[in-house]
Amino acid sequence: MQDPLAFVIAIAQLSAAIALMVGVLTCLGQGRIAATAIEAMARQPESSGTVRGTMIVGLAMSETAGIYGLFISIVLLFANPLVALFLANM
Repeated sequence: MQDPLAFVIAIAQLSAAIALMVGVLTCLGQGRIAATAIEAMARQPESSGTVRGTMIVGLAMSETAGIYGLFISIVLLFANPLVALFLANM
């Protein structure tokens, strides 16, 4: 291994890419939530109020997971505490 700092930065970039996959999976999950809710409302229109409320709560929770993934990836790329720790111990 020639440059340990380059290795730490490369691992941070791979970790950020994995954290960004949360955003992709969040989009797929939100689409499934909406499709299932619309299907449920079409089958039983009298329960559309309950289904709509549950759908909105589910969408909010999944959107929060996507935002956390984005936040973690930004921290790993631009304010990585591991790089600062590595430079302090070097």
